[in-house]
Amino acid sequence: MRVKDIDFGNHQIIVRDGKGEKDRLTMLPDAIIPDLQTHLKTVNAIHQQDLKEGFGEVYLPYALARKYPNAPKEWIWQYLFPAFARSVDPETKKTRRHHVDPSVLQKAVRQAALLAKIDKPVSPHTFRHSFATQLLQNGYDIRTIQELLGHKDVKTTMIYTHVLQRGGMAVKSPLDA
Repeated sequence: MRVKDIDFGNHQIIVRDGKGEKDRLTMLPDAIIPDLQTHLKTVNAIHQQDLKEGFGEVYLPYALARKYPNAPKEWIWQYLFPAFARSVDPETKKTRRHHVDPSVLQKAVRQAALLAKIDKPVSPHTFRHSFATQLLQNGYDIRTIQELLGHKDVKTTMIYTHVLQRGGMAVKSPLDA
């Protein structure tokens, strides 16, 4: 994810090249905006220091670096979660700051699950399932959830309805509303 993928004005996050190499939109929760803005200031400071030291480039996919030669150093193309250190790109031999390795997040989620005494398998992907399940429990329609998850077929999204395990007795009477 890059800086340009956060749209504060529309409260959206663009997830690029997800499963099936598809781009998806999801919501940017108001609750995280202040922390995310603080994080971006820190990331910008790292980027400015990299530029000052003669670095500051990131990898750009699909020949974008050839099309836009200055883009690899531009703020909007920087990774939202940059690696702690710069490294040498094995293909170009350029020293760059890549994004944090996904295993860092995976280890942090596992550690948090242990601290929370959750004795079930937990991974970052678990949040996707929890998100879908919570939306269903809150009464959102299956088509909205399908769009947010980026499923081509509603049948894939329907799998989450089985996770609820509520049966007919979970339906509220209109008189109780």
